[in-house]
Amino acid sequence: MTAQSHPAASAAWTAGSPAETPGLPALWDPLVREFLAERELLDQVVERFATPVHLIFPQVFERNLGRLTGVLDASGVPYRICYAHKVNRSAAFVRTAAARGISVDVASPGELESARRAGFGPERIEVTGPKGERFLRELVGTGVTVSIDNQWELETLARLAAPAAPVPVLLRISGFPGSQVSRFGIPVDQVEHAFAVLAGHRDRLIFRGPAFHLDTGDIAERIRAAETCFALLERAYDRDLLPAVLNIGGGLRQVFTADAGRFDDYVHRLREGLAGRGPRMSWGTNTFGYQVDGAAVRGIPVFHKYANTVAAETMLAELLAAPLDGHGGRGLARVAADNLLELWLEPGKALTDHAGITLARVEFVKTAADGSVLVHLDLSRDTVTPADQEVMADPLLLAGSLPAPPDDPVPVFLAGRLCLERDLVAAHTVWLPWRPRPGDLIVFPNTAGYHMDLSAAPAAMHTPAQKVAIDVRDGRFRATPDAGYRPATPDTGSASPEVP
Repeated sequence: MTAQSHPAASAAWTAGSPAETPGLPALWDPLVREFLAERELLDQVVERFATPVHLIFPQVFERNLGRLTGVLDASGVPYRICYAHKVNRSAAFVRTAAARGISVDVASPGELESARRAGFGPERIEVTGPKGERFLRELVGTGVTVSIDNQWELETLARLAAPAAPVPVLLRISGFPGSQVSRFGIPVDQVEHAFAVLAGHRDRLIFRGPAFHLDTGDIAERIRAAETCFALLERAYDRDLLPAVLNIGGGLRQVFTADAGRFDDYVHRLREGLAGRGPRMSWGTNTFGYQVDGAAVRGIPVFHKYANTVAAETMLAELLAAPLDGHGGRGLARVAADNLLELWLEPGKALTDHAGITLARVEFVKTAADGSVLVHLDLSRDTVTPADQEVMADPLLLAGSLPAPPDDPVPVFLAGRLCLERDLVAAHTVWLPWRPRPGDLIVFPNTAGYHMDLSAAPAAMHTPAQKVAIDVRDGRFRATPDAGYRPATPDTGSASPEVP
């Protein structure tokens, strides 16, 4: 494939709705935009792999990694980045992580095997999440680090491990002051019991340190967790345990929106519609998690994370520099370094941010009984929507075999291919630049972080969407089936061969 400009590229590139209509303009990575502008290349990929299809951009993953390592290098703290494999099943991503020398966080036997195939040795593998006895038996003697989720896991591992091959472990801690209750981790007030098990089985278990993972963008909440973990480290030292790691988890945010003002305006109009004070912009009775009581609309919607405008590297820099009151106001990174601790992180979304898109084809368009326009696609909601989320970022509409008509913005809902009422890919109103025609393409932005795999199921025996890795070398885009992708290395000099 050669990178030739398509004559209609600039006309075709319309991300979201025109400025005069409500819209949720999406942020697109420059490399992704460049690929989409090369329409002949895009058409070749669609012809070769069909739709729906997930396109993976490993070079964007690498760039995201570089931003995070730049922040960590500047902080002066020793660190380890563990790519959270669960964010995406892509072999291209995990192989890229292995080739770039970072570690990996796996949460199942399948992910463990994937990491091994990608080239990760046991010293670069951390196993997280809840684990049954069968999985624990598989981990014993392998040399991987096990992040303990609960007291039962710890005691079971102590029983299964052998002095000849002690198991390195982290303790995941929960129940921090000011944090919501979590189903994961050992509560702070129960850690002393865990320390007793570690001290009593120091020949079988190697305590590497505490770990936490908070699903919040609140820096203050994370600092409180870190303060608590530093206090726990002191108690571990009192038992002659020798921890050398503090794992601060993942949860670094993505940025989906290209225009925070228009995002806020759209949400305001959506709320007004739910309250009956403006045009309704939701399908049926969908309230997106809001509580609607007459004219009052309260609560936190399921899509609140899509409003974030703080990049992952910015959030990380703020966290590392945030002062700890119990340590003379020194920053988190400085306190960790002064205590000879290695800081571990488990980013997933932050590494795959903008490193993937999903393409679907319009199958037909119809008008519902209430006058709503339904655009039916050849994928289902679970192909691009993580769990119960509503994806609040406008897709891109590209003309199919027919030329793009003059702009005539039309409000639509995007419908999936399953014969279920709930299979609406977008249950909020999306303004598209023209009324789509069968064969037109819809491109969903930023789908690599959980969107592709978290909820995906082969319902109704539809074939799951393929993954295809897209990279550029020597001015040429290359498309490779995800399973066959190999990142460029100094040894090979190039990435996987192009698929004809």
